[in-house]
Amino acid sequence: RAELEAHLDARASGSKAVGALLGIEGAHPLEGNLGNLDRLEAAGHRIIGLQHFFDNELGGSLHGEGNHGLTEFGREVVAEAATRGMVIDLAHSSPQVARDVLDMTDIPVIVSHTGLHGHCPVKRNFTDDLMRDIAARDGVIGLGYWAEVSCDDMTPAGIARMVVAAIDTVGAAHVSLGSDFDGSVETAFDTSELPALTHALLEAGVSRDDIAAVMGDNMVRVLRARLK
Repeated sequence: RAELEAHLDARASGSKAVGALLGIEGAHPLEGNLGNLDRLEAAGHRIIGLQHFFDNELGGSLHGEGNHGLTEFGREVVAEAATRGMVIDLAHSSPQVARDVLDMTDIPVIVSHTGLHGHCPVKRNFTDDLMRDIAARDGVIGLGYWAEVSCDDMTPAGIARMVVAAIDTVGAAHVSLGSDFDGSVETAFDTSELPALTHALLEAGVSRDDIAAVMGDNMVRVLRARLK
């Protein structure tokens, strides 16, 4: 947390340095061994996505063979991550895993890259009621810029419409940018063009305070709540 605050102070003073946190997308690297969480934490990882594209030792994936919840090992990992200064990411987890995490913890969680089901009704996007439950825990929903989660509406104006729908559904304090700039999905704009998204949000009637929240303040709030 001290490093985060130092970085934010430096940015406020004009620094152009970029800050980043290490995370894992799917806890497969644990290989079923809780001790490996120590190794990941020691290496600097602070964000832990429980699943990716298939079921694993922790529980069911959104893309898995069924809506399986957390396994006993998964519950051990979640309990440990909640105790430590780690952020739990539910992107790619099954809906039941998400609900199990909410049932057994009282911490804010994130869905780092996703869409809104009410805006784009596909399996990849959690239902709006589940998103509201995540928001009620002071969590944050990161909205992606790729075709599947946006229903092919990938332009800045299209993503702005998804942001507005998410604000209407879960509140401006629980929406963030989720991009998925990882090289495996196609997007219509890159990080250097984020001003186009800011402009689109202004054109859509989103207030400056809400834009600031979506553009970073909400995620910083979760990081401050979780990092030690």
